[in-house]
Amino acid sequence: MYFIFATFALLIYFYSTSLLFFLLLWYNFFGDFMNVIIKPKKSINGKFLIPSDKSISHRAVMLGSIANGRTEIENFLESADCLATIDCFRKMGINIFFENKKLIVEGKGLHGLKPPSSNLDVKNSGTTMRLISGILSGQNFDVEITGDESIKKRPMDRIITPLTKMGADIKGKSSKFAPLKIKPSPLNGINYELPVKSAQVKSAILFASLYANGQTMVIEPSPTRDHTEIMLEAFGADIKKIGTKIIISPIGELIAQKITVPSDFSSAAYFIAMALVLENSHIVLENIGVNPTRIGLIHALCEMGADINILNNRKVCGEMVADIEVKSSKLRGIKIGGDIIPIMIDEIPIFAVIALFANGKTIIENAEELMVKESNRIFAMVTELKKMGANIEATPDGMIISGTHTSLKGANLESYGDHRIAMSLAVAGMKADSEIIIKNADCVDVSFPDFFKKIELGN
Repeated sequence: MYFIFATFALLIYFYSTSLLFFLLLWYNFFGDFMNVIIKPKKSINGKFLIPSDKSISHRAVMLGSIANGRTEIENFLESADCLATIDCFRKMGINIFFENKKLIVEGKGLHGLKPPSSNLDVKNSGTTMRLISGILSGQNFDVEITGDESIKKRPMDRIITPLTKMGADIKGKSSKFAPLKIKPSPLNGINYELPVKSAQVKSAILFASLYANGQTMVIEPSPTRDHTEIMLEAFGADIKKIGTKIIISPIGELIAQKITVPSDFSSAAYFIAMALVLENSHIVLENIGVNPTRIGLIHALCEMGADINILNNRKVCGEMVADIEVKSSKLRGIKIGGDIIPIMIDEIPIFAVIALFANGKTIIENAEELMVKESNRIFAMVTELKKMGANIEATPDGMIISGTHTSLKGANLESYGDHRIAMSLAVAGMKADSEIIIKNADCVDVSFPDFFKKIELGN
C-alpha cells in the first residue's frame, strides 16, 4: 500500500512540475512578446528611417488588383494590416508576390476578380474592410467580409448607407456592423455629401463609382487625406476635384503603374514627439510623406512653438515627400478643433502626450471620431495617462490636458489592442520616473512592426 501511495505521489509531483515547466516556457516565449517594458530615455539623436505609408500601401494593392497589367510597388509596408489586404485579393485570384524587394500585383482588370472560396478576413484593418467594400459592391459574385473582434465593433453603416444609395446589395449585422454580406447588384452614380469627415468612406464611394452607371460626386465638409484621388488619377481614372467636390466617371479600364511608397507620416509622429519632449534631442526623418491632408500635426506643433523644419521637398508618384528635422523645444498649450482634426486624427493620441509637457492648457475639440477607431482613443489615452499621474480629462468630443509635467510615474498600462495607443504610451514612458509596462503591445505590428526595436536601439 505504501509503495502504491508513494508512486501516486511521485506521479503527481512530476506532472505538476512538468506543467509548471511548460507554463514557464510558454511565458518566456510569448509573455515578453505581448508585454513590453519601456525605460526612461534622456534624449534621441540622429537620422531615422520610418516604415512605409500604410494608407498608400493598401490602396496600391487594391488598385493594382483591378487594373490591367503588372503593378510594381516599391517600399511596400509589410505590416499586419497591409498583409490582410494582400490576402483578400489573393483569395479572389490575384497573383501577388515579392520580386527584387518590390511587391508585384498582376492585375486582371475591373471585372477580373474571382469568387473567393471562403470569407474575406481583414483581421484588424478597418481600411481594408471599408475600401474593399466599394470594389466588391461592383462584382458579379456573393462575398462576405469579416475581421477580428475589434473590427466587428466598429461602425460600418457609414459605408453601407452611401453604397446602398448607389444600388449596392450590402448588409451588416444589425444593419451596422461586420461581418458584411455583399451580393451582385447594378450600381448608379450619386451625389453624396459626407456626413462624417472620413477618407475611408470617401474612398469606398470612389471605388464603387468605377463600376457605376453615370457620374458620381462626393462633397467633403472639409479636406480629408486624398491618397485615393491621387492614385486613381495615376491609374487613369476620370477624376477631378473642384473645391470640396470630387467628381468621377466610370471608365473601361485602369492601367497598371509603378508606385513608390513614401515613409508614413503617422509613424514618424512618434519620433517627432520623442525629439520634442526629450531634452537635447535633434533628429532627421528621411523620405516622409508630407501630403497636405496628412500633416495637421505639424501645423499644431508649430503653433505650440515646436522647432520643426521641412527639408528637401519633392514629389514622388504624385505624393509630396520631404525630410523632417526636429529639435527638442519649449512648447505652449493651444486649442485645436474644426478643420485641422481630420488631417491629424490618427496623431491625436501622440499629440495628447506631447501636450503633457507644454506650458499651460491644451484643449482638443471636435475629435469624437476618436471614439470609433481601433479603440475608444479618448477613453484609452485619458485612462492610461492618468495612471502615470497626468492631469488630463475627457470631454464629449476630445480632451483637456494640463501641461508643465516634468515627468510621469511608472505604471502598468493597457494598449487596448490599439497600435496608436501602444506607441503613444511608449513615448510617454520615456518621460516617466521609472519603467512602464505596456500590455498586449504586439498590436503595433499592424503599422510599425519593429517600433520597439527602433526606439530601443535608437535607429
